[in-house]
Amino acid sequence: MELQHHPFEMIDWTAITKVEHKGITGSAYWQTIQQGTIRIRMVEYSAGYLANHWCSKGHIIFCIEGEMETELKDGRKFILRRGMTYHVGDNSNDHRSSSATGCKLFIVD
Repeated sequence: MELQHHPFEMIDWTAITKVEHKGITGSAYWQTIQQGTIRIRMVEYSAGYLANHWCSKGHIIFCIEGEMETELKDGRKFILRRGMTYHVGDNSNDHRSSSATGCKLFIVD
């Protein structure tokens, strides 16, 4: 990741519109800032959310509240709980997310 030159900036997440992305079940609500090639997001998964796609993009994810399960295409599954992070590189491990109870995430990709 290269953080290109840009001025200091603060983000008031309460002022960023939430956009709904439907899953196979449930929904994800994204608040997104694009800074050059870096995408910064606050994401909330509803209870019962299951992503409708396998993702090959790299991410750094911090779980603010709740918990989510990440399933890798090879069948392995991992639980991300409040206060935990995970990271994966572009085209490293296809993955998809779900959350039985809902969660709030901070994601940089």
